[in-house]
Amino acid sequence: MKGLFIVMEGPDSSGKTTQINLLKEYLEEAGYECLITREPGGTVIGEEVRQLILNPEHKEMSPVTEMLLYAASRAQLVHEVIGPALEEGKIVISDRFVDSSIVYQGIARKLGISTVSAVNAPGIGIYRPDGIFFIDLSEAEGLRRKKEQKNLDRMEQEGIDFHHMVSEGYRKVLSGRPEVMKIDGGRSIDTIQKKIRNHVDELLKKKNR
Repeated sequence: MKGLFIVMEGPDSSGKTTQINLLKEYLEEAGYECLITREPGGTVIGEEVRQLILNPEHKEMSPVTEMLLYAASRAQLVHEVIGPALEEGKIVISDRFVDSSIVYQGIARKLGISTVSAVNAPGIGIYRPDGIFFIDLSEAEGLRRKKEQKNLDRMEQEGIDFHHMVSEGYRKVLSGRPEVMKIDGGRSIDTIQKKIRNHVDELLKKKNR
């Protein structure tokens, strides 16, 4: 079979990384070859772009520059990692994909959904997620979790209004799509992981038919 492409989406501090690592452990124990990647980053080039985007000192970065840098990192990731892994039949779990740019740059930065989609189209090519897990978290809980973190990056340092637009943007962009499963990020880690595993099992059954 061709591989399975899974994406974890959600606002900052929603717990995506924890859930991704637990899912990888589960799938590898079941005998699947699994690859984790992240955005921006995931390649040598992408990680250098990540340093540019998230550096807190780069406060002068324009929304358009930000959009183009995210798209460049994503294009390299698809070309070098995601595409080849899926063609080899692996399971790819990505911490964010193109919907994050549509939300963060298209909606929160007000560049427009159609603009961001068009800029990213050449880079992502034929590859689309088989399943997207949207871990929804209230802004209040997100801020509470952020206060426990140190060294916030440039995006995490944005104000409450920006993060509110991100949360609302995710709910708008991911609503009603068949490949999206929305999960309450306020639930326990185990409860969230159980829902994710059950749904991934169903995706794998469909893929293997």
